[in-house]
Amino acid sequence: MVAVIGDIHGCYNTLKLLFEEIKTRFPGVRIYSVGDLVDRGKFSFEVVSFIKENEIAFTAGNHDLMFYYFFTKPSHPIAKAWIYNGSETTMDSYGDHMDIVRDHLAFIIKAPLFLDLKDCFISHAGISRYYKKIFKTDILNSPAELTDLLNDELNSQRGVLWNRDILLNLGKLQIVGHTIQQDVNYDEKSNALYIDTSAFTGNKLSAVVVEQNKLIDTISVETRKEDLTKQYI
Repeated sequence: MVAVIGDIHGCYNTLKLLFEEIKTRFPGVRIYSVGDLVDRGKFSFEVVSFIKENEIAFTAGNHDLMFYYFFTKPSHPIAKAWIYNGSETTMDSYGDHMDIVRDHLAFIIKAPLFLDLKDCFISHAGISRYYKKIFKTDILNSPAELTDLLNDELNSQRGVLWNRDILLNLGKLQIVGHTIQQDVNYDEKSNALYIDTSAFTGNKLSAVVVEQNKLIDTISVETRKEDLTKQYI
């Protein structure tokens, strides 16, 4: 059994509440996240610190890697998109913690693009149905090949950071964020759970608890106002 948290986007106070609710309902459960830890909400520094301190494994989101490449490889295509995608709140959050930035960037870049667990398959934006034509065998039987493909397609609109295509049915439950939903949404055809419930706009932060590819519970916490920028209050 595992719990998976949706896109956090700097909503630190909301994250803490959701984390405690998960721990209360499911003591000892391993907790993961689909990424997008930073940007848009007010407390990106605090979110990354919390994720690191509490050993919450996560898959890299597009916002996380925009942040990373902006500081480490500013000419990278992903870096160039950051200034249009919520970077100002992240910069504000790190304003008094610039000595920690490099440590946090090193932590972020270690995050994998996907986690193929016994209970589910986690990634940020999901595996597009487009890739079905590339793999002649079960895609999950070729993890190295899948990793190479996703790295090659990192800045593609169908890649695992940006994809909004219909998802490929992997034969096991996919859990993804990136595409905003009002509530956690299950797509039966793709066998996929969409769990980004737009915390940064004031809706809620959600997590799902799954076991052996089955949804056990959905836990959501309404976004705390102190996490929101003036745009969304």
